[in-house]
Amino acid sequence: MSASSQLARLLALVPYLLNHTEANVADVAHDFGVTTTQLRKDLELLTWCGLPGQQYGTYIEIDMDAVDGQGVVRLDNADYLSRPLRFTADEAVALVLALRSLVEVADPEQRSTIDTTIAKLERAAAAEVAAADRAQVRISGGDEEVRRAVHRALRNGRRLHLTYDVAARAETTERQVDPLRASVRDGYAYLDAWCHRAVGLRSFRMDRIVAAEVLDTAADTHPDLTLPDPAQGWFSGPGAGADLVVTLDLAPAAHWVVEYYPTLAAGDQHDERTGQADDRGATESPADERIRRARFRVGDPAWLRGLLLRLGPDVRVVAPAGAGDAAATEAREAVEQYRALGLLDPVDQGSG
Repeated sequence: MSASSQLARLLALVPYLLNHTEANVADVAHDFGVTTTQLRKDLELLTWCGLPGQQYGTYIEIDMDAVDGQGVVRLDNADYLSRPLRFTADEAVALVLALRSLVEVADPEQRSTIDTTIAKLERAAAAEVAAADRAQVRISGGDEEVRRAVHRALRNGRRLHLTYDVAARAETTERQVDPLRASVRDGYAYLDAWCHRAVGLRSFRMDRIVAAEVLDTAADTHPDLTLPDPAQGWFSGPGAGADLVVTLDLAPAAHWVVEYYPTLAAGDQHDERTGQADDRGATESPADERIRRARFRVGDPAWLRGLLLRLGPDVRVVAPAGAGDAAATEAREAVEQYRALGLLDPVDQGSG
């Protein structure tokens, strides 16, 4: 445990104990998210703390015999620390914006609690949170009834039946999932769940869940799964290394792609699928300065195929070899279909 986190806890612990006399050791440890052993270490450290210039005997007093014998905390000689710490401006703004984001994705039954908390925080730190009013929080949380079903399944440990729109394949699917967590990434609410259709961990965008039904079947907990950290974005966590890394050259008409989809850092030259460095031009700049080179991690080949078909002549696959073959094949098949229907002009007959 870092010294900075312990210091922050101690600064909050003293006013807490002054307002909770005869506090139960287990309850205090629970409220601060530490073990009783760690709490005892914190309390021992507090007995060596006081105002600058004071001598031993004027430090904070804690009855350690009561801690060990009765399981209660008795604190004295610390009235000068009775006032709780105030949030800094950055802390207050961050907390208010986080709570406003939570409103859009949380269980609708908990929304009133979140609204009350925001109101109290805004009153208590009015000056600090004034900057938050100049920021906008936009989260796509999906249908309210879907969110109710998702959170009910999470609370009760039940399996969900989802009707889900798969944007990459332009199809609607039916599947059963074991819900594990609701989270927010890049402005969207997601349900992280074990999908029995895909036989693996999947993240479902809430706004693409058409319907969600809570089943009577108990959901499996999947204790061996490690969920990705939402704060780290999509390019982290277990399974990330199995995705294909693709390098594309984008003409000016396709530059919007790098603003719409997450890209890998320019200095990351490792191809996670092959385990080899990508030396097929990914380290070189395009000769045409109007061409923009970008690298994407592709978890679903259907997404890449759809993107390449959409961009057409405005994109070129640099690496790896064969990444664009499926799109080229589909384009040729489309041309053949148009040719069979007599919809191609003679000038187009030799294309494709």
